Amino acid sequence: MSPMPAPAPLLIACALGIEHLALRAGERGDAGGPVTVLRTGMGPRAAERSVTRVLADPALAGAAVLATGFCAGLAPGMHPGDLVVAEETRDPRGSVPCVGTELLVKELVRTLPGRTVHTGPLTGSDHVVRGHERSDLLATGAIAVDMESAATLLSAVRAGERPVAAVRVVVDAPEHELVRIGTVRGGISAFRVLRSVLPAFFEWHRSLLLPRR
Repeated sequence: MSPMPAPAPLLIACALGIEHLALRAGERGDAGGPVTVLRTGMGPRAAERSVTRVLADPALAGAAVLATGFCAGLAPGMHPGDLVVAEETRDPRGSVPCVGTELLVKELVRTLPGRTVHTGPLTGSDHVVRGHERSDLLATGAIAVDMESAATLLSAVRAGERPVAAVRVVVDAPEHELVRIGTVRGGISAFRVLRSVLPAFFEWHRSLLLPRR
């Protein structure tokens, strides 16, 4: 009998040390394959460099890639601790469609009952967005913005065909603008949510390994 193929790996990418800490603190469960949690550094250029470098490793050939961490909500009524599941990521270089959005929403609702989950386009920026920029981006149809997800997913698909997704936790929103992530209630709430999302990510990853009919 021929040996069973090795399970496909999962690469989870975040930017900040506090995001990486939250993910490592919550790491548990079975993803159905090897899991790498990568801290890319802040900003689209850092994300592009880190993801491109890591995916050049043959051990991560064909790895599913999921971008995560904190984001700024763009729509009125969003609150710190809300979740954003991207239908696509966007930046000036183009858009990348996400895979398994409905499953991620279902699993996040099950894993974090009571938390609001938003779906829609997630846009990229090279700086922290404040004030009128928020409404300008909302007018494009985006529901949230961060600095790394678009660059992460674009770099991932350029490195080879693979499933990609992005899930972010709102840390500030139009009525709850962030001052300092480590001291405001919104930052603490977002950290706790991010610490709890991994079971949903692992279920998403396991679903990718199932044979397609």
